[in-house]
Amino acid sequence: MKTTIFFSLLLTGCILCMITACSEGDKFDYNRSAILVTGTEVDPIVKFVVEDTPSSYAVTASATTKATEDVIIKFAHDPSLVEAYNTVNKTSYYPVPDNTIQIEGNEGIIKAGSAGSTGITVKVISTDHLIDGRVYVIPVTIREVEGGDMDVLESSRTIYLRISRIMQFWSLDMNNPNLYSNYIAPDELAVNLTNYTYEIKCYINAWHTTPEQISRLCSFTAKDESNSNMLRFGENGQDINSLQWINPGGGLISNTRFSTEKWYTISLTYDGSKFIMYVDGVKDSEMSGSAECTFQRLELGMSWESYPSKQYFNGRIAEARVWNRALSASELRLGLCGVDPQAEGLVAYWKFDEGEGHIFYDKTEHGYDIDWSKTYRDTGNGEMTPFDKSNYVSWILDDINKCAQ
Repeated sequence: MKTTIFFSLLLTGCILCMITACSEGDKFDYNRSAILVTGTEVDPIVKFVVEDTPSSYAVTASATTKATEDVIIKFAHDPSLVEAYNTVNKTSYYPVPDNTIQIEGNEGIIKAGSAGSTGITVKVISTDHLIDGRVYVIPVTIREVEGGDMDVLESSRTIYLRISRIMQFWSLDMNNPNLYSNYIAPDELAVNLTNYTYEIKCYINAWHTTPEQISRLCSFTAKDESNSNMLRFGENGQDINSLQWINPGGGLISNTRFSTEKWYTISLTYDGSKFIMYVDGVKDSEMSGSAECTFQRLELGMSWESYPSKQYFNGRIAEARVWNRALSASELRLGLCGVDPQAEGLVAYWKFDEGEGHIFYDKTEHGYDIDWSKTYRDTGNGEMTPFDKSNYVSWILDDINKCAQ
């Protein structure tokens, strides 16, 4: 058993050292017994679910063999370790603000004949100062070990408790074809994108099959609809629960078959040579291609001529975003519940969380506020006609609209 534990720790330590760039001084003598923070054997980042406050997490230590005498483990909360971790791992975690946590105790004991310690308790006592879209971690490290003649496994010296909040959110009800229309930003806000990411969060209530099985979700495009990025489910000849992305390079059909009664975050990235579709931060499909685009116009649903009622989307939307860079998969996964409005490269960000009225505010404050009383539709004559759609805006806040960040 001891050999198995040591081999596992050796493999884990080597992997973590490759990830965190361990130095010569971090080498560990695997012929000796080791102390580590419990739960960090594979990954030092551990989820701390906070559904309500106060929420508690017990931090303990473990030894690879039973202690021959009492061993005292002294723990410490060290916020400075967040920046160091970000630098090495190219992540963007945040330390928790003051008055967010409370720590009970500062040491644990591994009793002689045992391999597990008592510990300390980390409590999240308030989430009032946490900014939506930021991912916070609480680094708790082993500061000192007394007794037992055991070394600390450096790759597992610190646990980073990643706060995972259960958040309820508003959404926009899309199950009304009369709502569908286009927002066109002022010409001075048109932005040329050589690289980009478009994102939207959606929920499907049910699929419709008549008179067409197509469900048009949205389109990010230029004022004249050139080089559009459009999303629709159930395009003719495809499964009703498949998603088609029409993009400037051609088109992709998702490998994912979407379920009803489930929230999804759909992300579309272009890095200058590849178009990649992600579903909930996981790569779904990709294609090669080269085509820039301009963003100035957001279409919700299918708004053209008589098609809204034929291609209506029976569902909800939230969290639409425009970026001027191609986000990585890890960045996309961190943003499933929301992103920092001041994040690098974020051009426009609508949370659809107003809950009342007909204006969808751009959280970046870059000026892309959407007034749904001033929308435009093509009614079939090839020209964009103004339409006041404010009376058709409907909001939803219920137990379905929850997300664990």
